[in-house]
Amino acid sequence: MRSTRLRDFQIADWLPPGVSLDDVIIVFAGLAVLAMCLAIWEALRPSSPYERRLLQVIDHKEALRQKALAVRRRNLARSPAGLMRQAVTHLNLLRSRHAAEARNMLARAGIRSREAVVRYLFAQISLPFAFGAAISADSQFLHLLPLPRGLGFLPGVVAVLIGFYAPRTYLKNAAIKRAKQIQRALPDGLDLMVICAEAGLSLDAALLRVSRELGNSWPELAEEFSITAAELSFLPERRMAFENLNTRTNSEAIRALANSLQQTAKFGTPLAQSLRVLAAEMRAARMTRAEEKAARLPALMTVPMIVFILPTLFIVLLGPAALNLIDTLAKR
Repeated sequence: MRSTRLRDFQIADWLPPGVSLDDVIIVFAGLAVLAMCLAIWEALRPSSPYERRLLQVIDHKEALRQKALAVRRRNLARSPAGLMRQAVTHLNLLRSRHAAEARNMLARAGIRSREAVVRYLFAQISLPFAFGAAISADSQFLHLLPLPRGLGFLPGVVAVLIGFYAPRTYLKNAAIKRAKQIQRALPDGLDLMVICAEAGLSLDAALLRVSRELGNSWPELAEEFSITAAELSFLPERRMAFENLNTRTNSEAIRALANSLQQTAKFGTPLAQSLRVLAAEMRAARMTRAEEKAARLPALMTVPMIVFILPTLFIVLLGPAALNLIDTLAKR
């Protein structure tokens, strides 16, 4: 009898009216999931009040940082640099080959700010329109410049060409001037590197020491040496640092120095001896260039002497005689 009652037992008979067995299973499954979430949260929750407070401080700091970055992005978007970046980005110029060429030219000119490429590209696309519009407005309405009439749109076309080539010409001139300064400073830098190498310093430490010593007298060479020393410390191959140095400077003297350092590292020759020989060669080359300039000086001074000095000399020497001759002829 008892086994018959157990066999006839069903859970649905004990449930309230309107509640099915599926509802009970769903409720218990939800309670199990909730219990599991509570267990995970309790396991991951910091155990001490100090840790909970530290997490609150970190979250508050991150929220303040995100807020400050958002304000900075809004201010940057409203600034001239932000407007330039938006214009250059819309034209997709930062991914073109002109951007890579602009980075190389700016590096050779010693301009390494974050917005330098954006400013250069924006100037290259905006200056032609600005110069052309200004010259056209002046030739048509203002007449401030002494331009002859009847030329039509020729001054505007010339202004557009000047505006297009002006940034590139400026960077090329700055790069040439900087390369000359580096070439003049390199013998002194090599002498200091020889002293550092003989004192037992490595190449990285020697470059850092020389960059600190030359910071006031030759800042261009000091900057390049400091960048090269930093690249030698984190680049996977030292050859890449020397190639970057050649790309940034585009100087024959720096190229000779980089080749010498690569050969020294490859074949194991003494660093001080190689640098001493290279410094002597560069000093001899600098003396040769000075002698060439001195030899060209008489030929260069001939034209100014003929144009400016000889007429004055003739007036001083022959002027009184000419005046006496005129007075004599006038009396007769």
